[in-house]
Amino acid sequence: MRQRLLAAIPATAVLLVALAAAGAAAAPFTDADYARHVAALKKKVPNEGFTIVIQKPFVVVGDESPAMVRRRAVRTVKWAVDRLKRDYFKKDPSEILDIWLFRDKASYRKHTREVFGDDPDTPYGYYSHRHKALIMNIATGGGTLVHEIVHPFMAANFPQCPAWFNEGMGSLYEQAGERGGHIVGLTNWRLAGLQKAIRERRVPSFKALTATTDDEFYTKDKGTNYAQARYLCYYLQEKGLLVKFYHAFVAAHEADPTGYKTLQTVLGEPDMDAFKKRWETFVLGLKFP
Repeated sequence: MRQRLLAAIPATAVLLVALAAAGAAAAPFTDADYARHVAALKKKVPNEGFTIVIQKPFVVVGDESPAMVRRRAVRTVKWAVDRLKRDYFKKDPSEILDIWLFRDKASYRKHTREVFGDDPDTPYGYYSHRHKALIMNIATGGGTLVHEIVHPFMAANFPQCPAWFNEGMGSLYEQAGERGGHIVGLTNWRLAGLQKAIRERRVPSFKALTATTDDEFYTKDKGTNYAQARYLCYYLQEKGLLVKFYHAFVAAHEADPTGYKTLQTVLGEPDMDAFKKRWETFVLGLKFP
């Protein structure tokens, strides 16, 4: 197995909400559309030291060396997009989004103020709906970038996706590798907190997790919610069931909007309390790093 390790860092929740509001249909964009987009983008890009790379369906902008910007566009953005589309997504995002990769903390802080008028509250990166941009301090690694890439694809292909599964999938690929040509999530920094919550019996049932509203997911015990959703997806992945669950959930979402019944069916688990105990044992046996 060849593994490509991507640094694991927290992801922003606003991307899901913003893109879902933009609509489900993904528009096909032509080379002329990208050319017009880049022409407009050049008016925002600082005059010196920045490289623009079209890496469909995104446009990547960075102030590292031109070779490094191109390398990140191919080895992180294209790598993730190709593998996510291979297993999950048929439609591209409904808008051309920019990915800004600032080389270090100083550049990130300086240019978020100068280019976007923002003062970010995260040192890693965030999504700006107003600017239709993923804005990253790439020195912290590619984990947040890959996490955020999941969300516009989810919005285009499964706009009804609840937060627990959307963030579970995004979080799964914060630290990712490759297995047989397919993207796989690896254990990451969220594991320790989840193991602690399991030992303290603070992890809710899967029925409760899947029933959370988006607001509840993002505000009520947010850290545990993200970790539980991530490691449920990780469990499904390791059992060869995650791709099956995704497609079954998409097909059944009108009858099963939370995904709980679909989860039971895919797992073959009529007793979800018993399953939760086995899942907790599985999670407690994992290690990171």
